[in-house]
Amino acid sequence: MGAEGVIDIQSKFSVSETIDRLESLLREKGIKIFARIDQRGEAKAVGLSMPKTELIIFGDPKTGTPLMAKYPSIAIDLPLKAVAWESSDGKVWLSYNAPEYFKARHHLDTAPFMALVPILQAAAHG
Repeated sequence: MGAEGVIDIQSKFSVSETIDRLESLLREKGIKIFARIDQRGEAKAVGLSMPKTELIIFGDPKTGTPLMAKYPSIAIDLPLKAVAWESSDGKVWLSYNAPEYFKARHHLDTAPFMALVPILQAAAHG
């Protein structure tokens, strides 16, 4: 935890349930789900182990495309991502890039994606 520009919020749900909830909330808002990756499962497939970790990649091309046209560097961070993971003490966290991080990193006029923060919080808190 504590990576620059990353927000970590504790979830009261399991890793899978947190991502299930987030996926459902995003779909309700018409946000496209590009991929969902069970990173622990992928590690197991090659004989490695890691704590429960699931990544979801999502976005809205109607919102992202104009940003990428105006600020081409933001394409490296789009589509958006969130990761639910289990810490060594058994707590579950949902982590995502802070909107202000995008603003600073790509020299945007405003912090984008602020509307997603309540969705991410609802996925973790209910």
